[in-house]
Amino acid sequence: MVREEVIKRGIDAALDLAADRPWSALTLSDVAAAAGLSLDDFHGIATVDSLAEAVEGHFDRAMSGEGIDGEETPRERLFDVIMLRFEAMDARRAGVLSLLHHREQSPLRLARHLAARKASADWALVSAGLDGADQAVPRDIRAVAVAYAMAQAERAWRKETDAGFARTMSKLDEELRKLEDGAGRLSRFRGGRSKARAAPAGEGERWSDEPPASAQAAEPETETQA
Repeated sequence: MVREEVIKRGIDAALDLAADRPWSALTLSDVAAAAGLSLDDFHGIATVDSLAEAVEGHFDRAMSGEGIDGEETPRERLFDVIMLRFEAMDARRAGVLSLLHHREQSPLRLARHLAARKASADWALVSAGLDGADQAVPRDIRAVAVAYAMAQAERAWRKETDAGFARTMSKLDEELRKLEDGAGRLSRFRGGRSKARAAPAGEGERWSDEPPASAQAAEPETETQA
C-alpha cells in the first residue's frame, strides 16, 4: 500500500478513536486495527505522533477541493476556502478537539503546530489564487496574517454550537476584513512611496502635488509697473 494512503487512513482512524478517548491514550495497534490495516503497514511510515503532525496537512487539502470563483473578491475567496477546511474538521469534531487538547499540554507540540499553521495559511492563499508575487502585501506577511485569522476563527469554531457555523463564519469574516483593510492601507502607502521615489532629485520626500517650499522661495517676484 502506498505511503499516502496509509497516512490518510491512519489519520481518519486516529481521529475517530480520539472521539472517545484522549489522543494520548491512542496506540498504533489500535489505529491500525481501526483503519483496517496491519501494524506492519505502518512500519517506517507513521507513528501516532507523526499522524498527529500530519493532521493539519490532511485538512488543508479540503481548501483546494472545489476551485475558486473568479468573480469573488480576494477576501471572499479566502473566506470560502478556509470555511471548507472548517467543514472538513467538523466532520470529525470530537477527535479534532481531543487532538487540540493534546497539543496544548506540550510547548514543543504547540511550536510545531504554529509552523503547520503557517503552511496551512500558505495553502489557503494558493487555493484562493492569491499566491502571486504581484500582490500589494509580500507573501510571507500575507501568510502570517492569514494564519492569525485562521487561529482566531478556530477559537470560535471550538465553541461552535450552530450547525451552520454562525460563530465561526462571523469571526473569520471579521478577521479577513481587518486584513483587507490593512492590505488596502499598505497598498496606498507603497504607492505613495513609489511616486516619491520617482520624483526628481530633491523632491523624493514629497507626498502631495504642492511645490516644495524651496521652489516657491526661488520664484522671481513680479515687478510692479509704476
